[in-house]
Amino acid sequence: MARVKKGVNAHKRHKKIIKLAKGYYGRRKNTFKAANPAVMRGLRSAYVGRKNKKREYRRLWIARINAGARANGISYSKLMNGLKKAGIEINRKMLSEMAIYDAAGFAALCETAKKYN
Repeated sequence: MARVKKGVNAHKRHKKIIKLAKGYYGRRKNTFKAANPAVMRGLRSAYVGRKNKKREYRRLWIARINAGARANGISYSKLMNGLKKAGIEINRKMLSEMAIYDAAGFAALCETAKKYN
């Protein structure tokens, strides 16, 4: 059986990791042994970060809706409950945009929610 040499494949694998480590500080950017764990950690953090981003935006939207709702004399939970009972299906992202840019429209939604509470 022929002897298998892994030099070409190892070189490709190392180059791939070094390319991903571009912009890192010190030996992490140009040495495979130092770059590999840093890149693996970075990729893991990026994966987790993509999930966290969705949570953070939802928290932001809820905070904005709550501030707008309280300015109109209703709490966030009562606003959301009233809108659900009224059959108004509007997502939190759009509600937060309305609270910022369309105060009159948001006030109308608050009044509608108050009727159903």
